[in-house]
Order: sequence, then structure tokens, then C-alpha cells
Amino acid sequence: MSTPPLAGGINGPDALRPLLATVLDALRNGAVARGGPLPAGGPDAVATRVRRAAHPVLPDRGVGAPEALHDLVQAVAHGAADPADPLCAAHLHTPPLALAVAADLAASALNPSLDSWDQAPAASELEAAVARTLAAEVYPAGQSPDALVTTGSTEANQLALLLARERHGPVRVICGPDAHHSVHRAAWLLGLPRPVTVPATSAGLLDPAALDTVLTSLPGPHLVTATAGATDTGRIDPLCDIADICAGHGAQLHIDAAYGGALLFSEQRRSRLHGLERAHTVALDLHKLGWQPVAAGLLAVPDAEQLTPLAHTADYLNAEDDTNAGLPDLLGRSLRTTRRPDVLKVAVTLRALGRTGLGDLVDRTCAAAAHLADLVEKSTLLELYERPAISTVLFRPIAADDGQTAAIRRSLLTEGRAVLGRARASGRLWLKATLLNPHVTARDLETLIELVEGSTPR
Repeated sequence: MSTPPLAGGINGPDALRPLLATVLDALRNGAVARGGPLPAGGPDAVATRVRRAAHPVLPDRGVGAPEALHDLVQAVAHGAADPADPLCAAHLHTPPLALAVAADLAASALNPSLDSWDQAPAASELEAAVARTLAAEVYPAGQSPDALVTTGSTEANQLALLLARERHGPVRVICGPDAHHSVHRAAWLLGLPRPVTVPATSAGLLDPAALDTVLTSLPGPHLVTATAGATDTGRIDPLCDIADICAGHGAQLHIDAAYGGALLFSEQRRSRLHGLERAHTVALDLHKLGWQPVAAGLLAVPDAEQLTPLAHTADYLNAEDDTNAGLPDLLGRSLRTTRRPDVLKVAVTLRALGRTGLGDLVDRTCAAAAHLADLVEKSTLLELYERPAISTVLFRPIAADDGQTAAIRRSLLTEGRAVLGRARASGRLWLKATLLNPHVTARDLETLIELVEGSTPR
């Protein structure tokens, strides 16, 4: 049996070409077989097809690359929730740009690991340049803005709490009711006290007056976490007011802008993020409103010196004499050791589209959400929770109770006709459409409304 070819080196591209043709055919065949945003039939039907395609998972003699690739890729594509389908709109799960996926292929083929310079000479330099550039978007007046590449806001939020703890000791974390669940989990993992949740304003935002009261009464040191783009609603907390309160109390401020941070690219919408630049740390996710394959997160800081507590030495990765000799030390750039060059796809996207190109995608997506809200308001069968803050629209059938609303969602899922999320707000259950597809049309949105109306009790 011949030794399978490798993806790298001079001969790697030639080995990849026929395999890529097989993969692309399987992706297309799977999408055609699925015929919509989600496979019909529910979990049992999907499980049956996957088990059939994967059996046996580990045969005594392999079936060969073409058959394995075709069968398994087609099965996964057939059984996928496809975020590129305009009726797949449940989560902050973006359809990636083709150019970003192509760049990600190169990253996989080269397979550098960003834990030491001698494993990733060019990729580490590219990561440093992109990280500084994006940090400067957040902190245009920063001393030496920098960013760490993360797997997403869960890791970024954990790093933010860790940096605050290392700088100030066991901080008391204070957050609003819309804070991402990872803030609470990070406090638990780091041995910090349970976060204190500040009451919301009537608009559902972190209340600056209530925050002032909590900071006055609660012993410090304090870390306030605000949200620029809540997962369930897209709401953006009053960042400037919160920054003022934090400054008055000497509190650290972290802003989770995983969802809303990409508004920075939009001339029309970047003002919504005024105050972001006053945070000590900011989380961003470009695998949301950045159209990158997972993962593409960052944690930005206004001064690279804030990252010093992450410094760590392992002699086989960043020996002191190597560092003194000029080899870049990468180990303090993450809590992870082995890391993919996720920055390559981001760099390709930034250079290919520029700020105006990305801003156009953001504006198109936000405009589509506004149009969907218009359609809900015109419907006699549906009610709108509130106008979208970014690209998330909450709505529900007027005549349905919570149980019926949940059943409508599950019915559309099981039939493979639409993928909607769910959110609880103001004590009621709502259907959630999170629009992230810049190619969605008015007719697509009308179809979504018609599907929900057609499933609504009369």
C-alpha cells in the first residue's frame, strides 16, 4: 500500500487538486440533497444517514481517499445547517466568504503552529501585523494597541478577566443582564466571586445609575463588563455613560463586542460604538459580522504592556537565549500552545475587501434586518419585540403562547424549511432571526414570514 501524499511542500498542491475536486462535488451534491437550510426529518434521519456513510468508521482496510472524502463530505453537507441559506437564521453563525475559506485551506496545508517562531516564521509576523491593525481600529489613540487572536468571545472574555485579576487581584465582576454566559463561566474558572448582575433599564440595557450604586456599595477591585451586541437582541449598552461611571470609581472596563464590533467598519454605524475605545479590554469576533470560518476572535488592548502577565517560558519553545538573540517570543500571545494560523483568512479578507467593502457587507446585513422588522410590523398575525439594534429580529405569533411558539420553531426545523432561534425577553418566548447573510433578498425575508404565518394558530 502506497504512502498517502502530504499537503505541503512542492508536490502538495498537485496532490490536493484531485481531492479538492472530489470535495467540491460532494459539497454540491450534499447541498442539493438537503434542498434547504436544514435536513428534513430531524435528528433520527440525520443520524441514520451519517452512520451509514461512516460505517465502518475504522475498517481493517481503508476504502481510499476518493470514496472516503466523497461519502463523508456529502453526508455532512446533506446534514448541515447551512448558514449560506437565507432561511438559516438562528444563531450568530455566519456564512463564510469564499475567499476566506480558500485562505483557510492554505493555512491547513501549511499547518504552522503559532507557539514558536521556528514553526511559523511568516504566519507569526502576519498575525502581529493584523492584530495591531485591528487593535488600532478599536483604539485609534492608544499608546501601542495590540490584540491577541482567540477562538472567540468565550476565550477573549476569559482572558479579559484573567488580565484584570493579574493586575488588580481578585476583582469583583459586575455585568448587565445581557452579558454572555462565558463571563460567568470565566469567573468560575478563575476562582473569582460570582459576578454581580446590575439591573437593566426599561430598554433592557445595563443601567448606569444602578451600576454607580453597585460600585459605591460593593468592595473592590471592580471589573465591569458591558456588551456591544447582546446575543439574544443585539442591544448595545450605553458605553460612554458606563465608561464615565467606571472612570469615576477607578473600575476596570471590559466590553464584549463580539457581535457588534464589526460596526467599526461601517461609516454609517460606527458611531454606535462610541465609548468602545475607553475600555481596558475589548472582545471581537470576525466569525460573526466578519464572515470568517470559525474561529476568528480577538481580544484588543490599548497598550501591549497590558499583555505582560501572559508571559510564560518553556525552554523548548522560547528559550531565553533565543529570545535575546532576536527570535520572537510567541508563547505569551495565548493561553493555548498549539495554534492554527487563523489570522491568514482574516488578513486575506481585510486586504481584499478593505474597510469600505466590509462596511458595505455590514450595512447590507443590518438593512436586511430592518426590512424583516418592517414585514413583521405589517403582518396581522405576528408581533415584533423591538426594532433591531444590529441584525437580530425577535418576533412571535400574536395568537400563540410560549409552548406553541416553541412548537412552531421545532416544526420548521424538523421539516427542514427554516432555522430560527429562540430567546426569552420580557418574560415571553420569541422566535429569533439573526441575519448574517449579506446576499439575503427581500423575497427571502417574505418567504420566512410566510412560513411562520403558515404555522401560526388562527
